[in-house]
Parts: sequence; C-alpha cells; structure tokens
Amino acid sequence: QVQLVESGGGLVQPGGSLKLSCRASGFALAPFPIGWFRQAPGQEREAISCLDSSGTNEWYSDLTKGRSTISRNNAENTAYLQMNSLKPEDTAIYYCATPKFYYNDHGSLACVSDPLGTWGQGTQVTVTS
Repeated sequence: QVQLVESGGGLVQPGGSLKLSCRASGFALAPFPIGWFRQAPGQEREAISCLDSSGTNEWYSDLTKGRSTISRNNAENTAYLQMNSLKPEDTAIYYCATPKFYYNDHGSLACVSDPLGTWGQGTQVTVTS
C-alpha cells in the first residue's frame, strides 16, 4: 500500500520546537520532491516547505522561513520538518505529501499541492501556553 505516515506532532509551548517525520511505505520516496503543508480550522491548506528529490533545492513559506528546516533521508525513505520558535498561529494539522515543485515563469521555485500526489493522514501540532 502506497502511503505517507506523519509523526512527531503534539502540544508545545510558544517558543518551543518540534520535529515532524514523514515515512513513506509501499514506494521509494527518493525520486520525488517532498512537501509539508498545514491546515488550521476554518482555513485553507497552505504550503510550508518543499524539497527536491536530491535535497538540493528547498522552498519555505514566508510564514515559517527562518524558523523551519526541511530535510530528507532517502536511504530511510523519510522526510523531516524541524520547527523552532513555534507560535500559537502555527497550530494546525500538518501533512506531508509529494507536491508539484518547479520553477515558475519568474524563475522562482513554486511549491504547490498535487491532488494526484500521495498524502499522509496528518499530525496535529498545537502551540499554546
């Protein structure tokens, strides 16, 4: 069964850190870009970060740039999102997925969800004091 499984979410105080993991099973993650997305209650899903298959090119949303780091270990079929200096507004369900990750017409990297991609079930991150 082809799937992505996230883990590592939880309850954390403002200013704290979490490291989310995304493990692929039923397929090799190596040939694919990987992305992290989040969705807060009543809001649309938004892209947080993407990383290409080689781990060379990465993209971050302005919302989390400087506070998060995406990485991958293709040998372990796993990707990660390290999040630091968490804020209450980071509270959301976080999903990993195989995104569309490409250079747009302006020459900038674009990270968008792929409805035909593989998605995990999500992991809840709650930031509260």
